[in-house]
Amino acid sequence: MSEAGRGDQDLMVRAAWLYYVHGKGQEEVARDLKISRFKVTRMLAQAREAGIVKISIQHETSETLALADWLAARYRLAECILTPPFDEQTGSLDDETADRLARRGVGLAGANYLTRRLLGTPRLTIGVGCGRTMTAVVDAFTAFPKQNVRFVSVIGSLTRDVSLNNFEVVRLAEACSGEGYFLPAPLIVDEAGDLGAVLRQRPVQASLALAREADFHLMSFGDCSPDAFLFRHGLLSPADLAELRAAGAVCELAGKFFDREGRLVACGVNARTIGIAPEDLRRTEVVMLAAGRSKADALQAVLKTGVVNRLIIDGELAGRLVAAMPLRERR
Repeated sequence: MSEAGRGDQDLMVRAAWLYYVHGKGQEEVARDLKISRFKVTRMLAQAREAGIVKISIQHETSETLALADWLAARYRLAECILTPPFDEQTGSLDDETADRLARRGVGLAGANYLTRRLLGTPRLTIGVGCGRTMTAVVDAFTAFPKQNVRFVSVIGSLTRDVSLNNFEVVRLAEACSGEGYFLPAPLIVDEAGDLGAVLRQRPVQASLALAREADFHLMSFGDCSPDAFLFRHGLLSPADLAELRAAGAVCELAGKFFDREGRLVACGVNARTIGIAPEDLRRTEVVMLAAGRSKADALQAVLKTGVVNRLIIDGELAGRLVAAMPLRERR
């Protein structure tokens, strides 16, 4: 089955799960999945015809949905979408291959989610993060002409090397015949004293204001390992990494670093980065993308920040997230 076909089938199973297991009406299911009631009716009929719905839901995705429900309840999320396990035995794959497949799966799920939101709302402003998982969403996204949509970056430009900058905004805007807006500032300034001067620039203020007004934000996050995007590409130095670790940082979100309890760490690096503020993210809807074997500790911290409303996560990372919890928290 193609990835697109599997995405359609997973959406059908998700609709059946909400209707038959959660007991929701078709209008509720349509609202939850951001699709039309007509499509819900059609998918429920298809699920019955395919033998997926009998007395129970007979599909591997049903187990995935049960774990997604548990994670949503555990972290008080409006929705959690788990990508099903790969057909391959992921335990036999090296980390690089497994992470690439995980990003591809989450990218497809993220693209499907974005399409549903575009279908369900006449006008949208969407905040966009950056990183390999976000790029996977854009790679999987199919052109969807919808002129009344704006995409805006939530962090500053990454580097003078244009190949590393967050062109996801431009690609999404082009795919939708919409508008794209960069944050015209560097992600990181040289000195903390430079930050105020940059933030006072009117174009910077205008872009941040637009990001704060977004209907929702689609983002990913980083950890504090040498392989993380900001460190791997030299945007932060080994000395910066050592400072962050000494301050207790374990994750990065929109250019800011947090500790294991989801608290913003007090350090020089956080005083030099430019992006939408955590308190602004808490006032809006944030859809978090999560993929990769090594991200469990960072994801736990991200989920404690109070920023995340919806989570799209790969199945293996979800298992590692649960395994990393104390036993008393797994109930």
